[in-house]
Amino acid sequence: MAFFGKNKTEKKVETTAKAGRATSKPSAVLRPKNLSVSAAQVIIRPHITEKSGMLSQSGVYTFEVVKGAGSKAIAEAVEALYKVVPTQVSVTTIRSKKRNLRGKPGKTASGKKAYVYLKKGETIEFI
Repeated sequence: MAFFGKNKTEKKVETTAKAGRATSKPSAVLRPKNLSVSAAQVIIRPHITEKSGMLSQSGVYTFEVVKGAGSKAIAEAVEALYKVVPTQVSVTTIRSKKRNLRGKPGKTASGKKAYVYLKKGETIEFI
């Protein structure tokens, strides 16, 4: 019977250890509201595809952003980097997909994508 009692105490220790690890996330994902993050840390790169090229003609630009970024942080980053004021920012998540490479299973990278809407006449140049 002591066997069962011993296992119960070990499980309690494991659950508290898991809870401790769950709260320690990178600062880019969970950051306090009073800390400001630089624009270069929010926007990773422009997301340049055929679809985003067509959208840019109508004033909508796409960017890959960090997973913890919100709409307000992205709007501030675009304003700081490209000197334009966005009218709207929509954020979507990019889910990972299962792929096989040389017969071995794997996954593609996941992330977050932001659609930045600008006023008519304003543009962003990617060179």
